[in-house]
Amino acid sequence: MSIVLACDLGGTSFRAALVDDTGAIRAQHAIAGPASRDDLSGASEIDAEAWWKLLVEACIALAAEAPALFEAIGAVAICGVTRTQIFLDKDGRSLRPAMTWKDTRSDALAGRLREALDAAHPESAGVNAFHPLARLAWLREQEPEVFGKLACLLEPKDYLNFRLTGRQASDPVSMARLLAAAAWHEGSHLLAAVGIPAAILPAMLEPWEQVGPVQHGLPAPLDRLAGKPVFCASNDTWAAVVGLGAMRDGFAYNISGTTEVLGVVGRKPARAEGLLTVDWRGLFQLGGPSQTGADTVSWLLALLGRDGAAVGQEIDALLSGSRQPQPLLFLPYLQGERVPYWDPSLRGALVGLNRRHGPTDLAFAVLEGVACLNRIVLERAEAALGSAASEIRFGGGAAANPVWSQIKADLCGRPVVVAASKEPGLLGAAIIAFAGLGRFGSLAEAQQALVTVARRFEPDPARKPAYDALFALFRRAEMALAPISRDLVVAAQDGEPLAGLARHASAAADLHAD
Repeated sequence: MSIVLACDLGGTSFRAALVDDTGAIRAQHAIAGPASRDDLSGASEIDAEAWWKLLVEACIALAAEAPALFEAIGAVAICGVTRTQIFLDKDGRSLRPAMTWKDTRSDALAGRLREALDAAHPESAGVNAFHPLARLAWLREQEPEVFGKLACLLEPKDYLNFRLTGRQASDPVSMARLLAAAAWHEGSHLLAAVGIPAAILPAMLEPWEQVGPVQHGLPAPLDRLAGKPVFCASNDTWAAVVGLGAMRDGFAYNISGTTEVLGVVGRKPARAEGLLTVDWRGLFQLGGPSQTGADTVSWLLALLGRDGAAVGQEIDALLSGSRQPQPLLFLPYLQGERVPYWDPSLRGALVGLNRRHGPTDLAFAVLEGVACLNRIVLERAEAALGSAASEIRFGGGAAANPVWSQIKADLCGRPVVVAASKEPGLLGAAIIAFAGLGRFGSLAEAQQALVTVARRFEPDPARKPAYDALFALFRRAEMALAPISRDLVVAAQDGEPLAGLARHASAAADLHAD
């Protein structure tokens, strides 16, 4: 029996597990946090050192729980949250807190960049507040002293690999957007246009390639892993798709953790408005991450004064109630949106609320609202690819809820398949490690051998007319309320309730009068 240490650095938690070569998790430990520091400027930051402390803490717990298994670890693979930048100097020290996937401070600058950059470059139109090019340009403009010392840019899982091995490296999936900006097009590339040296890019490895061995001198119990290989792995979505068995042509995937990620996997690099096309090493992903997901349920529970520590039980209790005949619409844009709109100024809304509506109606509206967003992404991807996905592999915390699985199947009109593993990110990282160790002939072979299916939810034809009508109303509500969202966000920038709104309305009236 072989054992690997698999880790999944998520948006709100860190999970580590000892996984054997049948795909079984033999021991597991999860830690909350670290919480990001967010403010009204759009900042969202975490100190990189906090992630390293979580890795050490998780390994201490695993070594105490299963000492013999910990001693048997043959390799390490860490997947992690993406669209998060760690800035290192020439000595490998972190220059400032990392900018997380939620950071929107570069939104205005991204707009100026899109106007100034070469429109013919394939990546120019995709530069937005969440793009690493805009983040780097913001750093250059707002923190020139820090930018002047910048020697390497890493994502969180790459930073942990660096601390383990001493080598700075990443993979082409995690760094896809930065590599696209660095790609030459008609004699120029976007990094040079913004004054960013290409030398900040780390070495690029395939996810199943070895970064290096664990170095000596690390704190206990990591010192017991010295010499063991660390594999590069990739972002948490890529690893979870492998762990769901969805890394195959014609499959769709939906990872619902803190946020939602949905896409379709195909053999050609098709493109669709608002979606990301990423080379997934032999296949192409068309889709991408949103800002909403299972965390929206946590928001609802807090709003209703329910127990946020028992999300599964609480949402089950809410969904067991009776619904009012008039449905509610929920726009799930509580903190802006990435795919497919890339607009940090979008805001959420409950549409159609009346006095008879109660907690059960709110719960169904939240679940259906997120599923409507899933359908938008799915339809755009399928239209670009020219074929429908055969099924949606569903994973993450929300996949444990059969009601939500059925809602997604009904609203999207595709079978929703839940894998047996409740931790597809951890299983995906383990599959990467076993493939890297040569236990299987390929990543595809390892995926086929270690992933099993638990449940399948077929679309209910009887619900199709009602959900098609609800989806049409959802789209109308989006279009009607998006301009209002933007005005409210602009008005709130003063940080003073209502006063900013009055000033914004006055400025708009003056502009109209002119």
